[in-house]
Amino acid sequence: MSSHAPESVVSDAAAWRTTRASVIAWVLYDLANTTFALGVGSRYFAPWVVQTQGGRDWWIGLSTACAMLVVIIAAPWIGALSDHVGKRRPFLIGSTLGCVAATALLATGGVRASLVLYGVATVGFNLGAVMYDSLLADVSTERNRGLVSGLGVSVGYAGSALALALGAFVLPRFGYAWVFRSFAAAFLIFALPAFVWVRDRPRESKPGKHPGVTDSPGMLLRAWREAGRYPGVVRFLTARFLYTDAINTVFLYIAIYAKLELGLSDQQTNVLALAGILAAGLGALVAGRSVDRLGPRAVLHSALYALVIAVVVAIGAKASGLPALGWMVGLAGGSGLGSVWAADRVYMTRLSPADKLGQFFGLYAAVGRFATVLGPLVWGLVADGLGLGRTAALAVLGGFVVVALIILQGVHEPDSGAVGA
Repeated sequence: MSSHAPESVVSDAAAWRTTRASVIAWVLYDLANTTFALGVGSRYFAPWVVQTQGGRDWWIGLSTACAMLVVIIAAPWIGALSDHVGKRRPFLIGSTLGCVAATALLATGGVRASLVLYGVATVGFNLGAVMYDSLLADVSTERNRGLVSGLGVSVGYAGSALALALGAFVLPRFGYAWVFRSFAAAFLIFALPAFVWVRDRPRESKPGKHPGVTDSPGMLLRAWREAGRYPGVVRFLTARFLYTDAINTVFLYIAIYAKLELGLSDQQTNVLALAGILAAGLGALVAGRSVDRLGPRAVLHSALYALVIAVVVAIGAKASGLPALGWMVGLAGGSGLGSVWAADRVYMTRLSPADKLGQFFGLYAAVGRFATVLGPLVWGLVADGLGLGRTAALAVLGGFVVVALIILQGVHEPDSGAVGA
């Protein structure tokens, strides 16, 4: 919208209504990007590099770390830019297409080229997620925002199943290059509805020069200072760093813990993972409904308590020699995980001012990505560097969640309507 017509923008915003098509399209995007997150990021790219190409683990770590550093800087920039121009969907489309193109080219050249492409795809995936999360306010109202968020998370777990099914079918028949092409195709197919039917809520564009990418470091610092002007935002982001750090790291190492510390077999570990995925999907749906009734604060706190319980049970299973307790870990941890993701982006939406939602979701993403870099380092330091073992590392991460809960006690949920109904 032009900055020369503020009355029309206000009128259009007042008359704004979400549509069922936009909600469905937004939810399907969660399924789309999960095929990349699990299929490429967690399941198939690392084995291709290490087992097929003879690469080293640290090559993947370096590529991921470089991509995360780019995201930490670029996420607040792209968020601020979307606030400036008053539109988010074009940036969602551009980021997604960049990720899809890079993913489709994986394993078609040498390993070094693929590591670069993987980094590019990871950046595109994460910047697209910034726009996707900030569009939640445009496809929902205060009355159903929790439900829509929970649906997205729940359907997103179906993307995990889709990625595993695609990989299992394509790999033995056509090889790794076609596995990555199939993930790229799935991402694009399920993202297309969002390109077409998700619409930006009318916003007035801001006058002046658009923020440039070279302004990103200074913009990141200014964004943090700006966030400090709004009650609870910095405390929430600090807590989010801690619990995201714990969640991402446990997700990375839970299979190793189940097999080597609890003594579960490969088949039992796979069943435990499936149980966790199902519990997370159900937990997200229940949490979404609860967010609309009780508010995101209460739901997020309850979900984090569930994660603490899951960590305590996992440690108890190791200490008692009763691996059967591991099944409680999958159920409690899975339901807590799905509930966290359903509640915390609604909470961020409610804490943020409408005209800075993109910028603040950029900080939200940057915090999550920094946690992705730091968490595995903490696990390795405790388990291997200090020689305390995996159970101690798990306990430290559980402590991160407890500290996050303490910090969140000082965050008070504002009245609804921060971003418009």
